[in-house]
Amino acid sequence: MKIFLSILFVIVPNVPALTQPKVLTMAHAVETALRHNLNVQQAQNNVEAAEASLLAAYGSYLPTVSLGGQWSRTQTVAAPTTRLDFFGRLITLDEQRTIANSFGTQLNVDYTVFDGFSREANWTKASSNKASAEHTMNRTKQAIVFQTESAYLNVLRTEQLVRVSEENLKRGQRQLERIIESNRLGALSLADVYRQQSAVASDELALITAQNNYNKAKADLIALIGLDPMNEYQIADASIQSDIDQADIEGTVERYRNQLEIRRKALAARPDYHSSRENYIAASSGVTQARRGYIPTVRAFGSYGLSNTVLEKISDNKRMQWGLSFSWSLFDGLQTNQALQAAQAQERNAELLLAQTERAISVEVKKALLDLEAARKQYEVAQKGLVAAAQDRRIAEERYNVGSGTLLDLLTANAGLVRAEADKINAVYNYIIAKRNVEYAVGERLY
Repeated sequence: MKIFLSILFVIVPNVPALTQPKVLTMAHAVETALRHNLNVQQAQNNVEAAEASLLAAYGSYLPTVSLGGQWSRTQTVAAPTTRLDFFGRLITLDEQRTIANSFGTQLNVDYTVFDGFSREANWTKASSNKASAEHTMNRTKQAIVFQTESAYLNVLRTEQLVRVSEENLKRGQRQLERIIESNRLGALSLADVYRQQSAVASDELALITAQNNYNKAKADLIALIGLDPMNEYQIADASIQSDIDQADIEGTVERYRNQLEIRRKALAARPDYHSSRENYIAASSGVTQARRGYIPTVRAFGSYGLSNTVLEKISDNKRMQWGLSFSWSLFDGLQTNQALQAAQAQERNAELLLAQTERAISVEVKKALLDLEAARKQYEVAQKGLVAAAQDRRIAEERYNVGSGTLLDLLTANAGLVRAEADKINAVYNYIIAKRNVEYAVGERLY
């Protein structure tokens, strides 16, 4: 019994620790998303399929080898016949049955010497398709990283808004207590009590809404990265600052000052642009493949075979053959022409897609830089607005306490402070997300 009680005293204090929610940092969230996201898994499968096609293209440079064997039995039945013997007598011969076996085996080797450069074009096409699949997978990962980070920052933003609502509610409740006490002493009217009670009720509603937005943002993040939404997670990352350093703003402005240079870097770094370029190379190789019908094909072949009617003596009869074959389709019903026209159309479409991708990247970079500049200005304005709103609220509270101001003025100033605090929080996280969006648009957001 003493041993049981000792174990119980050790286990019971640690039960709350076992039920504590797991801490989910941004790095852990990104790692989990890359591991569980279905789009990433599909992109990885496409890469593996492209690798198999590239291996098959390599195999076309190797000879084909086949081994075959056969066995057959021939049974011949001759009908009964009659004939005269030596003495002139008529005799009848029984039906004749003969059975013959045939055994054989053959080894064939075939090698394509020249096929109108189709083999070389197929190798180039397979290599480009593999590279394109890899670039697509990399861009998919970058997109998942950016989406995860944006969702994670949105959770932190809504959490900060919940704290603002909580502080505002506490401030309103304290103010309500003071007003009730002043009303009891006869210093304030009952109307002020009702107004403040209404304001507190409104603050409670705002807190409920902010808490609900926070819970939904956290659920969206958990669903995005592929975790079980029924489990509880604590979203916290000490490496993410809740405010912005002025030096960071100045450094970012200087870094992205030259837009033409940023566009050049984006075209050099964006995996989707490289994927489009590889697709164009693959389409050009398809045109070379389509022309193979106009060019002769040369093959080398060789075979070695054994055959006999008796299996044990199969090696007595040997046959060897080798040589070259030449084929050239003089007319194929315009099939080669149709294939060539289709391949050239695909090449033109791939070229247009490459130009469209370049144009889209330029627009994305431009818009991301504009959003970053707007976020920077919004942060500066929100910072100034918060200082002004805090001073206005302090003055309104002092005037109300000495009786020279009304409760309505105080409530208005308090609402302005809450709005300014929310604007400051939104401006901070909008700037952080805008900065990461520029990195994603330029192709600098790695995984």
